[in-house]
Amino acid sequence: MTAESMPLSVLDLSPVPTGTRPSQALHETLELARTAEAAGYHRFWLAEHHNIPSVVSTSPEVMIAAVAAATSTIRVGSGGIMLPNHSPLKVAETFRVLGGLYPDRIDLGIGRAPGTDQRTALALRRSREALGADDFTEQYAELRAYVEGFPAGHPFEPISAQPDDVPLPPVWILGSSTYGGQAAAALGTGFAYAGHFGTLDPSGVIASYKENFQRPGHEPHAILALAAIVAETEERAAQLARANALSTLNLRSGRPGPLPSPEEAAAYPWTDAELAAIEDWTGLVSVGTPDQVAADLRRRAEVAGADELIITTNIHNPAERRRSFQLLAEAWGLKPR
Repeated sequence: MTAESMPLSVLDLSPVPTGTRPSQALHETLELARTAEAAGYHRFWLAEHHNIPSVVSTSPEVMIAAVAAATSTIRVGSGGIMLPNHSPLKVAETFRVLGGLYPDRIDLGIGRAPGTDQRTALALRRSREALGADDFTEQYAELRAYVEGFPAGHPFEPISAQPDDVPLPPVWILGSSTYGGQAAAALGTGFAYAGHFGTLDPSGVIASYKENFQRPGHEPHAILALAAIVAETEERAAQLARANALSTLNLRSGRPGPLPSPEEAAAYPWTDAELAAIEDWTGLVSVGTPDQVAADLRRRAEVAGADELIITTNIHNPAERRRSFQLLAEAWGLKPR
């Protein structure tokens, strides 16, 4: 697949801008989903994060239902459900219900990271044993068995995820390291690499996934997640990007908070060390005018060997965030619905 014909999708974290109520971010996610569908984006995925003041993406399964109800054609899914935080049975039931409500529109993206700090992960998983367990493959096998059946004699053999006339949605394994690609290849699922924060060269991770894919009769499919900020002018895009960089700095410095505005970022007393630090992070974000960002994303997709791009964008003003996605869609050549 060429970069020119490559599908473009959206990954949303429901960011919370300074000066707003956190719950308003949930409604802005619905507005963004409507915008993305109208602009021609292929998928709209919702992330799972906990105890982070800058985002309220704590319950992707609830938001998937809300987004799917607010739209009509775009695929909607999890990017992702952090499987160790959940019972495999509950995940199978939830996504069969979603699949029954919205046939052929739901994706199940799963990951193994907690999506939070260790204390909150302990609260989610309820025991230190579960917190330290390295059993993602076993959890995934259990998840599938609630749909496809357990071996004879298994203690869970009588249990199936209802409604049992609905297939499990297509599964994608997420990752920011080599493990995710290896697991996706071994289990024969789609793979999504978190290039918006992962530090590895995505081309090597994706190439290894495709070379080792082990599901006869199916083709590997690699989605590359990238961050982008698009504006009408380079100057405005740079202002928006500096606010995003301040948000990242706050999070990594142990002082997480809502997403700053460009005005707050301009007034912030940056130190030389902080400016040097954000230089390393800002390279992960494609920033500029529509044509500049589209060209950069195409280059990254081609180098990585991706089959699809999924874009996340953090901008303080929700209208500007929606406009960023609209401008990118137009420059990419998506066909509006």
